[in-house]
Amino acid sequence: MSEEPRIDIRAVGDLLDGTWKDVRRQTREVLAGQEFHPPLDGTVADKRAWTLGRLHALVEHGTAARAFPAEFGGHDDNGGNLAGFEELVAADPSLQIKGGVQWGLFGGAILHLGTAEHHRRWLPGAISLEIPGAFAMTETGHGSDVASLATIAKYDPQTEEFEITTPFRAAWKDYLGNAAQDARAAVVFAQLETLGVRHGVHAFFVPIRDDNGAFLPGIGGEDDGPKGGLNGVDNGRLHFDHVRVPRTNLLNRYGDVAPDGTYSSPIASPGRRFFTMLGTLVQGRVSLDGAAVTAAKLGLDIAIRYGLQRRQFSGSDEHRETVLLDYQRHQRRLFPLLAKTYAAQFAHEQLLTEFDRVFSGTDDSDEARQLLETEAAGFKALSTWQALDTLQECREACGGQGFLAENRITGLRADLDVYATFEGDNTVLLQLVAKRLLADYSKEFRNIDAGGVARFIATQAAEFTLHRSGLRNLGESVADAIPTAPIGLRLRAVEAQTELIASRAQTMVAELARNLRPAAKLPRAEAAALFDRNQHELIETARAHVELRQWRLFCDAVERVQDPGTRKVLARLRDLFGLTLIEEHIGWHLMYGRLSMKRAREVGPTIERLLVKLRPHALDLVEAFGYGPGHRRAPIATDAESVRQREAWEWQRRRRASRDQPREEKHLRR
Repeated sequence: MSEEPRIDIRAVGDLLDGTWKDVRRQTREVLAGQEFHPPLDGTVADKRAWTLGRLHALVEHGTAARAFPAEFGGHDDNGGNLAGFEELVAADPSLQIKGGVQWGLFGGAILHLGTAEHHRRWLPGAISLEIPGAFAMTETGHGSDVASLATIAKYDPQTEEFEITTPFRAAWKDYLGNAAQDARAAVVFAQLETLGVRHGVHAFFVPIRDDNGAFLPGIGGEDDGPKGGLNGVDNGRLHFDHVRVPRTNLLNRYGDVAPDGTYSSPIASPGRRFFTMLGTLVQGRVSLDGAAVTAAKLGLDIAIRYGLQRRQFSGSDEHRETVLLDYQRHQRRLFPLLAKTYAAQFAHEQLLTEFDRVFSGTDDSDEARQLLETEAAGFKALSTWQALDTLQECREACGGQGFLAENRITGLRADLDVYATFEGDNTVLLQLVAKRLLADYSKEFRNIDAGGVARFIATQAAEFTLHRSGLRNLGESVADAIPTAPIGLRLRAVEAQTELIASRAQTMVAELARNLRPAAKLPRAEAAALFDRNQHELIETARAHVELRQWRLFCDAVERVQDPGTRKVLARLRDLFGLTLIEEHIGWHLMYGRLSMKRAREVGPTIERLLVKLRPHALDLVEAFGYGPGHRRAPIATDAESVRQREAWEWQRRRRASRDQPREEKHLRR
């Protein structure tokens, strides 16, 4: 019998933490300190005060300026900045979000949408918190649809000022971090109008409060009040009544207005200009993707540690209860989520690399930016949903202990809830991904002559009919990639899993393109109706694509591992991820003839065999996340439960050995 492989925890940690592992670990070291442990109780005001105080502490620790230019005390390190920023979730999600508003959104807008003079005037204050700021984009009536914002910034050539107005209640800026209390200025997004022409959404630096915290003339607002989570962030609403700001307060990197009102831009197309401006702010989605993975890792770390100690119900030993993680169902509920979290982390590392490449200028081509925006939208959508599912399952897996605030899981779940809808509603983001996939799909035909297109469409139609009719048992040919192996091993073959996951994504794109092809020749209303009828397919196609990307990046990560034992264990975890995706979509694979009924029935048992093989490595796999007691801050993740179990076992042992041990009633009936 071969010896069970062991994993090199440090090597796996290096793989997970990626390029900026040193930054991540330095940040974790800071966050482990007592000053970054928020109190469990207190009012909303108390939580806001604690969060603001910790923001100042981050400034003192020098972690706030990493992404900014060296001339302002930064390191010009875009990737490292986000890597460290994501780790703030380990302290408190409110701290991460409030820091993101201040330095990522407010400061980031000044940096990326402004020019050198704007940087000189406002960046030092944004970095040091001398100018606490808000990011005023979202409106009550327009969230993800930024192009339709109703706030107006009308230029007056006589005074060389912009007049900013929210013309009706639905145009109020809403859900803005820092707006309810702390912000002294805001970057306000509004429709720029000059000389009778509207030039679309632009950003403006607008002072909103005086040094005493009172609103400036023409500006008003409200506190959003207590929320379902993130109550350390002072979200609020702002409205503007003909508020005037100097012409030079327009953040004019991509669009400028001369003193006489003449508009100019280095980007001629209004649509391209709009998406370029929004694209510079993609870091919000990138950071939320990483933060969601961090939260999922913390939840799994706590739940798996508890599951390794907590005993419940007698099994093979009538005197000794069974450890929770030895139950198959407990493994089934946590290990696939562990595999998904590893996959999401490897995908995020790729996204972070792409982000750094674009924002450092190494490759800021249109193609690189579009890829970054697409992957940020897709990964953020799946990782935030997955984090919520993971935290809920971890809570239930810890029973009543998981429901106690002191064990953190419910707090993380509540705070992460809004991640699914801000910086882009996940459903909308997946539609953006699907539209990009369709655009890429259509490009494949550009260099094919008419005969080639006709042959391709005919082949696709034949394949479509064959799979949908069930006339072809493609599952046999897929599973036979290793023809001499048992069925379970065939399903575990990387080639077989890749074929199943990839063919689903590719078929869904082709089918969606075929369904939507008539839209190009239809009147606008009919084309919109056609898209609406295919909206569910749009979203599911995007999900399939993102899952495929995660699978391939997981495969790439395993290939980079040198240690044989570590590689073997991570390959099992990868297989669990792949087979879990196949099982979740088993109906599709059956309907399209990708799997036979015989093969499909083997997916579940193959997963269960993998669970048994992964059980000995559960603790090592969460140890590799790199979090300590000061990050988990959950009593059930310490050895407290083991101490209780040993005490109970010793008491029971002594009682059984004593002469006055009572007999069980059931034994009297024999």
